[in-house]
Amino acid sequence: MQEYLHQFSSEEEHQIIQEEMKSVKTEFIKEEREEMGDPEPCRIKHTEDTEEQKGLNGGLRGLERHEELIESNEEREVSESEKKPYKCSHCDKRFSRSSHLKTHERIHTGVKPFKCSHCDKRFSQLSSLKRHEMIHTGEKPHTCDQCGKNFTLKGDLTSHMRIHTGERPFTCDQCGKSFSYSSNLKLHMNNHTREKLYTCDQCGKTFLCASVLKQHLRVHTKEKPHSCHLCGKSFSLLQSLKIHQKIHTGVREYMCFECEKTFTTAGSLKKHERIHTGEKPYKCSHCDKRFSVSGNLKTHEMSHTGEKPYKCSHCDKRFSVSGNLKKHERIHTGEKLYTCDQCGKSFTLKGRLTSHMRVHTGERPFTCDQCGKSFSRSATLKTLFVPRLNYCLSEDYPFALPFGLNYREY
Repeated sequence: MQEYLHQFSSEEEHQIIQEEMKSVKTEFIKEEREEMGDPEPCRIKHTEDTEEQKGLNGGLRGLERHEELIESNEEREVSESEKKPYKCSHCDKRFSRSSHLKTHERIHTGVKPFKCSHCDKRFSQLSSLKRHEMIHTGEKPHTCDQCGKNFTLKGDLTSHMRIHTGERPFTCDQCGKSFSYSSNLKLHMNNHTREKLYTCDQCGKTFLCASVLKQHLRVHTKEKPHSCHLCGKSFSLLQSLKIHQKIHTGVREYMCFECEKTFTTAGSLKKHERIHTGEKPYKCSHCDKRFSVSGNLKTHEMSHTGEKPYKCSHCDKRFSVSGNLKKHERIHTGEKLYTCDQCGKSFTLKGRLTSHMRVHTGERPFTCDQCGKSFSRSATLKTLFVPRLNYCLSEDYPFALPFGLNYREY
């Protein structure tokens, strides 16, 4: 029956069902009347007909249910069109109000009737225009009740609150790692697919986004378009400038709930919290070593690959870490950023200044566990102690070591 009915429209189907039901009922009554002549055969036949009747009744009930279903669907269609009488002429979407339909149809037509009074940007919805104009007016009506930070959009406040609550609602279905923002999850997913579209023509490094490649190219061009108006220091990234400016303002809005230490960025807080949790989410793909910071993993993996993407512009020396390249280039430029506030002596590296300061403070943090003698430099301790003999040479040579003498030969 179903296969037969499938060829027809719902109206024809409805008519066929009605006729079929009439036919079945007529045949059933006719058969009952024919069998009513002889009482005895009627009693015997009645038992046989009962089984047949059950089958007919079941068929009737099935047909009736099918008819009810058709009527229900028709009613539902009528109900839907009554509730949402406004149908889009471009797609099948329906709306309860004509104004909602008009707004929706702008998606298809591309009409943007709402123009910003401050710039030439246009919008399809008035609410979108109002949100945009807050950028020009500086209005930030949404305030965080934890740290007092203000936001233009309510959605931005909601995202920001996750810093305080620690909520990470976006989880990777590949490795289980969670994120505070959906955009971070999308970027992370590319680590599994290894989809890297944008390649640097200087060093061959690949990136997921064109904007990230653009930022990376500044490593090679040395371009630093963002300058601090307070101290003149320049940065290649705007975000780096914003973080730097917090040094001047003293703003440290991110606090660790474990030890109450404060930080200028959410990323710094996140890295710090791993000290308490012991979490090391970044695993080397070449060995079993794990890291708490992604940058440390990248640097470590270069020890396996031998990759050194950062080349000195003065000589042919290459480095795996950009920071090491910067330090090296100061040898060529003679730049000495770190100055002693006691005697005015300048140094290329911060570590050299730290060591030098011990001349003034008298600090000797490196102690020999054999003789108890302390030193201001770790290199001096290493030179005096002979691990092979488990012996300290400071007893034999209590004064400054002669230049070039290698006691490790003993």
